Amino acid sequence: MEQQIQHIIDTKTKPLGALGRLETLAKQIALIQQTTQPRLVEPHLVVVAASHGIANEGVSAYPSEVTYQMVLNFLAGGAAINVFTRQHGITLKLVDAGVDYTFDPYPHLIDAKVAPGTRSFLREAAMTPEQCVTCLENGRALVAQVQATGCNVIGFGEMGIGNTSSAAMLMSVLLNLPLADCVGTGTGVADERYTQKLAILEQAKAVHSTVDATDPMAVLQTFGGFEIATMCGAFLEAARRRMVMLVDGFIASVAFLCAYRLDPSIRLFAVFCHQSAEKGHARLLAELDAEPLLQLGMRLGEGTGCAVAYPILQSAVAFLNEMASFESAGVSGENA
Repeated sequence: MEQQIQHIIDTKTKPLGALGRLETLAKQIALIQQTTQPRLVEPHLVVVAASHGIANEGVSAYPSEVTYQMVLNFLAGGAAINVFTRQHGITLKLVDAGVDYTFDPYPHLIDAKVAPGTRSFLREAAMTPEQCVTCLENGRALVAQVQATGCNVIGFGEMGIGNTSSAAMLMSVLLNLPLADCVGTGTGVADERYTQKLAILEQAKAVHSTVDATDPMAVLQTFGGFEIATMCGAFLEAARRRMVMLVDGFIASVAFLCAYRLDPSIRLFAVFCHQSAEKGHARLLAELDAEPLLQLGMRLGEGTGCAVAYPILQSAVAFLNEMASFESAGVSGENA
């Protein structure tokens, strides 16, 4: 199948490799779907939200209540992710994985609340082993629900004040990297606030120095967020169902890292949509040997990178399916 797809790409009316990354992307999608004529059907973007105990320790420029306030903004249709999903015809699903707020019932809000926020990992493990497993199960169930609509391409985004701190801890421990290489400005901490954030996270790492870095579930339970663990389960299930998976920025990539450590075979199904301006993301992408589609200096989260990159996937599939070959067009190929 791989050779067949490559031959089709190489014999389109263009010089070899002239469409660059679009060619490798088209090949990846065709291999995921095991067909020479791939299709992108009912694209979905799932934004998972949760509150973090670590957010109350001075690591963020914004208060914790911004998490639920932004979910209300998503529900009202006023956030960046609402704009971009509308623009590109992507169905948006919102998930409460553990926001410290009681929402009224909304038709577009999925209730998967494990608890009203994690505990502060500066003092204890962020979640219990049972909570961590529940998050993974919830993520798997979400994907099953989305695929039932006919969807075969799914992206994941997040919202959670404090989650860059959680992601930095996960990255540092799982990849055995210094925290300074993983910790960025998040929502905009700078100078003294950044130094304070790094110091707090160094302290938290010392508190949990005995955690087994080779056990992804133990690390996720200790430092993760409910939204990160839910996305981890979702990535595992989406790959099992052979769906094209759109990976957003730093937080989503760390969730993917956790899933990848649990099952390395999921790598084929992941399209890394953009390189975030968050400090650790470039290093993380390098560790995953991932080439992002876009580099726009974005660091918003919400799945915005997935939504903005989606038309590139459409172009990759379109050229593979619709572009003429040298033979069909009667165009002379390269000289021998």
